[in-house]
Amino acid sequence: MKVIRALVSPFIFNMKINDMPKIECPFVRELINGNYIVTNKIAEGYEWVFKDDSVMAIEKLHGTNVSIVIVEGTVIQVYNRTERIPFITKGKKWIIESLLNSKERGYLEFLGDGQHFGELIGPKVNGNPYKLKEHLWIPFKIFAQKHLKYKSWGKYPKDFETISNWFKELIPLYASMQGDREGFVEGIVFTHPDGRMAKLRKNMFDWHKKENNEE
Repeated sequence: MKVIRALVSPFIFNMKINDMPKIECPFVRELINGNYIVTNKIAEGYEWVFKDDSVMAIEKLHGTNVSIVIVEGTVIQVYNRTERIPFITKGKKWIIESLLNSKERGYLEFLGDGQHFGELIGPKVNGNPYKLKEHLWIPFKIFAQKHLKYKSWGKYPKDFETISNWFKELIPLYASMQGDREGFVEGIVFTHPDGRMAKLRKNMFDWHKKENNEE
């Protein structure tokens, strides 16, 4: 797959470019003792997270959302949320570098034509919790669903207490791929085959705030 090519195609003029929709928590969150935390109440419309066996639990990476547009196997546009990033740029060149680095690692393989969302991680993003030496773009589809899927999801009851305890022991899947089994893990994005998503972070739990002395 080519990452950069001068191309003008009728396809791009007819294509709607979307921002990544906001992903909500599947549990109701409430302000308790000064902390905005999850409760054991399931949020309305998110029962599917706990009832549908086809739902996948994918590690949520702590980066910045970047999407790419592919036409005829070529990346022709890059967006950081709704901001279009030119291929020749000084301001955010690490975004373009992340695509080149990910291409070399094979992360872009099997992505078809259209808009694809992913997470950019690396030295200049959110304090680099994964301790990377270069920037990488991790596509949600194909790569994340294959390599960052928790196989333990669904093997235990899906009640609040069990899930809370499971979160305490989450293995950092992406950090483990880099050889760091004690590395950072933010949480999970629950993903339905039809495209529905919900997110749950460790810092949404009361126990996490107490362990880290968060206000």
